[in-house]
Amino acid sequence: MLPAFLVVVGFMAFPVAFAVFISFTRTNGLRYEWRWFDNYIALLNDPIVAQVFLNNLTFLISVPLVIFAALIVSVLLFERVRGWKYFRVIFFLPNVLSVAVIGIMFRNAFGYYGGVNQALGLFGIEPIQFFTNGTTAIAIIILALVWAGFGYQSLLLLAGLTAINPAVFEAAAIDGAGWWKRLWYITLPNIRRVLGFVFIINVIYTFSSLFGFIYVMTAGGPGFDTTTIDYLVYLRAFSSTNLGSGAALAVILFLFIGILTLIQNRVFKLGEED
Repeated sequence: MLPAFLVVVGFMAFPVAFAVFISFTRTNGLRYEWRWFDNYIALLNDPIVAQVFLNNLTFLISVPLVIFAALIVSVLLFERVRGWKYFRVIFFLPNVLSVAVIGIMFRNAFGYYGGVNQALGLFGIEPIQFFTNGTTAIAIIILALVWAGFGYQSLLLLAGLTAINPAVFEAAAIDGAGWWKRLWYITLPNIRRVLGFVFIINVIYTFSSLFGFIYVMTAGGPGFDTTTIDYLVYLRAFSSTNLGSGAALAVILFLFIGILTLIQNRVFKLGEED
């Protein structure tokens, strides 16, 4: 127990505690000036932080899209359509690739000389600067998120589907229930806990793990139009002279993710009680 405790303290508790300490200071990593809550107050009054938070809310559009795509794939795999074994491998392939590779793929595909503009050129459409417009840049990142994530989510949903008693589907079919009715009244209610889990982990991912996509695809631009909270932590902590501001933002993000995790646990407990 003691070695495990030391590992937890060394690799988790101490970094968090040190980040909290830094968040109350102004520091360049060498000198520490105690600032109390000044960093937090500055963040609350910073319009860039507000814009970045709204960006993260916009990226939440990817959550229902990922779940919808994953649900379709999982149902098709569950129904064992022709070639389902091959599709299972193909759909999971994006999860084998790193975030950096996926980001580069989409950046090149939608670049000025990329495949998308090459295809548009066949129809006489001039090349489009997708990444110089915040709206189109966000849309492309969302597309990358959906493509990268739906395969893994579909396996989670498929696991939930396979846990349903087959006798339930057989009884429904005998009673004359069609495919849509079985999906709506049997399949979805029986995987609601899995759907809730997938929803929560996608929300947490959207707020905490988009750094790789942003760093590779847009670097937060144009301006701060695609900057996310985790990427702003990087900018404030390592691209400025005030680590305290980045640490304060990281602490706020940590608390927010903690609240989401508590909500997730609460949802599961309610599901078990039902």
